[in-house]
Amino acid sequence: MTTHEGEDVARRPRSWSRVLVVSALALGVVGVALVVVANLVVVGRTSERITRVLDDLDPAQVAIVPGAGVYPDGSLGRPVEERVRAALELYDRGLVEKILVSGDNGTPSYNEPDAMRDAVLEAGVPAADVFTDYAGFSTWHTMRRARDVFEADTAIVVTQGVYAARTVDLGVAAGLDVQGYVVSEGGRRAREWLARVRGLGEATFRPRVTPGPAIPITGDGRTSWADDPA
Repeated sequence: MTTHEGEDVARRPRSWSRVLVVSALALGVVGVALVVVANLVVVGRTSERITRVLDDLDPAQVAIVPGAGVYPDGSLGRPVEERVRAALELYDRGLVEKILVSGDNGTPSYNEPDAMRDAVLEAGVPAADVFTDYAGFSTWHTMRRARDVFEADTAIVVTQGVYAARTVDLGVAAGLDVQGYVVSEGGRRAREWLARVRGLGEATFRPRVTPGPAIPITGDGRTSWADDPA
C-alpha cells in the first residue's frame, strides 16, 4: 500500500462522520421548520373563529366537549371539568341546543363519555339534549364523527386555549361551521406544538375514522347512550 492509499483510507471514517453530522443537522432544521410552519398555518387560519368572550359567539346546534382524563370513580379531571362547565354555560345562555360529549371508552373500567354525560345531567340538562360519542379517540375522530355520525352543521367546541386552534382547524376540515370557545389557558404547550403537525396532516388528508350509524343531533340524545345512567 502506498502512502497516498493509506491517507485515503484514514480520511474515509472522518468523511462519513462529517456526512452523518451534516445530515443530522439538515434533518433537524427541516423538522424545526415543519413544526414552525404547521403552527403558523393552524393558528393563522383559525384565529377569527376562536374567542374567550361568550358574547362574541354565534348560536349553534351543539356544544362539542372533547374528552380528557376522568377518575376511576367517574369524577372529572380538571381540564374536562372546565369544558363541561363551559358547555353548560353555552346551553343555559341559549347559544346551543344540544351538548355532545365525545371521548375514549377504550376499556370497561375507563369511560370518558358517560362520566361527562352524567355531570351534564346532574346539572339539570334534559336527557334528550345530551349526546354521547364513545369513539372520540382523538380530536380528529371527535370532530369528524360530529359531522358524519351526528350530522351536525354548526358547533361550538369548548377547550383550553392551547388546544383551540388545532381543534377548530380539524372541525373545519371535517365540514363543520365551528367556533372555538376558550375555557381556560391551561394545557401542555410544547406537546401541542408537535400535535399541530399531526393535526395539519389530518386536516389535509382527512383520514377515515371509526364509522357508525347516523344519530342526528336534531333528534333525541338518549339514542346515543350505551346504557341508562345509574
